[in-house]
Amino acid sequence: MPLDSESRWRLVKLLKAKGAAEELKVDEITLRKAISADLKQVTEIYNYYVINSVVTFDIEQTTESYWQEKLEYLEGLELPFIVAQSSSGNILGFAYVAPWRQKAAYRRTVEDTIYLRPAAIGKRIGTKLLKELIDLSKAAGVREIVAVISDKGAAPSIALHEAFGFKKQGHLGKVGFKFNRWLGTVLLQKSL
Repeated sequence: MPLDSESRWRLVKLLKAKGAAEELKVDEITLRKAISADLKQVTEIYNYYVINSVVTFDIEQTTESYWQEKLEYLEGLELPFIVAQSSSGNILGFAYVAPWRQKAAYRRTVEDTIYLRPAAIGKRIGTKLLKELIDLSKAAGVREIVAVISDKGAAPSIALHEAFGFKKQGHLGKVGFKFNRWLGTVLLQKSL
């Protein structure tokens, strides 16, 4: 059952409260290419969602070595992996694109991923990350970006993508099972 708007905002407030260690000013955020030194914080951010939400279908926490392999893989493909960094050096969020499918004909189509530290939610950092990710993807020769978003608890992510011109292309129901419930995905696509 989808969350109503009041429940969604309660969830956002809860996520913010759990990570509210630093007052954030969006104009002090730096977007840059991810490096190995960022991966500890990237792992922490992602694992928060693994443990506490259904916006990722991963059910086991990831490791820094997992993220190191992903960073090297994407660098080898010349695809963007970026972070949003606060003026104090904290990673507030990250975004990257990865191949949509492995077959050669899909080589110009990618899937995007964006995650924010809970304290960064609602500060337009996701907006900055997605804009930069789209620009860098276009420069890398990408033609299509696909977003695969949980159909439960991820309405803000769907709205963000739609604000950037992503169009809904479909819904896959009950394709994931996490926290003792079935989950689906919403598919969105943007042509560059």
